[in-house]
Amino acid sequence: MERINKKNTTLKNKRNLFSNQCRFIKGVASVEGLENSIVPEVAFLGRSNVGKSSLLNAITKRAKLAHTSKTPGRTQELNFFSFGEEKPMLTIVDMPGYGFAKASKSKIYEWTELSKFYLSNRSNLRRVFLLIDSRHDIKVSDEEIMSMLDNCAVSYQIVLTKIDKIKDRDKKVLEIQDSIKKFIAVHPEILSTSSHKDEGLGDLRNEISAMVD
Repeated sequence: MERINKKNTTLKNKRNLFSNQCRFIKGVASVEGLENSIVPEVAFLGRSNVGKSSLLNAITKRAKLAHTSKTPGRTQELNFFSFGEEKPMLTIVDMPGYGFAKASKSKIYEWTELSKFYLSNRSNLRRVFLLIDSRHDIKVSDEEIMSMLDNCAVSYQIVLTKIDKIKDRDKKVLEIQDSIKKFIAVHPEILSTSSHKDEGLGDLRNEISAMVD
């Protein structure tokens, strides 16, 4: 009976995850600031200006959870957000963007090294959602990140952003699927989303909720 009740509670938590309180925990700017945790985590990663902050705000239904900006490179720390009322059920980590960013080379180096350390050493990290702008093909910098995730044995899933800007969406998904066949840790399903049109957000929420114990 106890096992059944626990299972029912878990299913309820998964369904209602985004109805729970969401709060900012902290921003981490150095390896020393990382603390061990047993709470399941998912991370969002993508090129600068891919629409990561807008997507995070849309899927969490919090208009100002993540700061949006037209200036690439605004996220310069690992920002941790927790879901749960009495105790945390899941943590979402907003990671610094890679690629072009309006910041000094030393600053970009610092947050790049922090991101690499986090991805390589986070035992409670269940999945990385790798955001790709649907208007573009996968770039060399994206492939470098995917190779690193492969080497770290970190599960990751491609999430296309700004899908409302694309006419032939099915063709785009097939093109992306074909270009990622050589990578080994990537999730087989590609998610298509638009934070502006609220498209594909339910599917992404379901994937995130599945990470809850």
